[in-house]
Amino acid sequence: MRRFLAIVGREWRAYFLSPLAYVIAAAFLVMNGLIFYLIVSYLNAPNAPKGQALPYLFTNTYFWIFNLFIVPIIAMRLFAEERKSGTIEILLTSPVTETEVVLAKWAGALGFFLTLWAPTLTYVWILRSQVPIDLGPVASGYLAIMLLGAYFLSVGTFASTLTKNQIIAAILAFGMLIPIFSIGLLESLLTDPGKRDLVGYFNLWDHMDEFARGVVDSRRIVYYVSATAFFLFLAVASLTAKKERP
Repeated sequence: MRRFLAIVGREWRAYFLSPLAYVIAAAFLVMNGLIFYLIVSYLNAPNAPKGQALPYLFTNTYFWIFNLFIVPIIAMRLFAEERKSGTIEILLTSPVTETEVVLAKWAGALGFFLTLWAPTLTYVWILRSQVPIDLGPVASGYLAIMLLGAYFLSVGTFASTLTKNQIIAAILAFGMLIPIFSIGLLESLLTDPGKRDLVGYFNLWDHMDEFARGVVDSRRIVYYVSATAFFLFLAVASLTAKKERP
């Protein structure tokens, strides 16, 4: 456990040693701040629908754009950088298993992802100082962000094990995330109820909408946890195959 936590801490700190991390953080906070301002302004209009501001923060189009583009950038360095620099051999010959290495690097990336979202908690404080808000949907919304980030980063982790080029790793991750995100959007095109229910199970947009309204469906949690575990398993298998390759 000590070695695992050491790798997690090393990965999390490594992000803050790169200028790219600060560019990502700045772009994310500026974008979210602007979206929050626009949402509050919209809801303050006389003829605006009644509702809380934070659910819109979790379900707007720019939320998905950020995750689909930025998460691959966060994950691209995890193994591609190690392979390019040659330090992957040192890491894999240390007294840790491939599973521990993959999980630790993924956890470090997830920690950085959640660090990006931490400042948005000030929005909750700002709103609570002005109007009473229900903290249930807020908590479930942030739970959804954690689950979605874990899922997408597991895809990015797997992609990073496939190449030593970080740009290619980011492109591969993005290429895998697009079908994952898009498949649920086909629900409206299907007429068969059974097929619609099946495809709807993968509709990430609907999932986020439910969480943002405070609806925590155990089926959604099972889906995200299972999908995350699947891609982390693929990452371990990929790393093991490269280690055993002569």
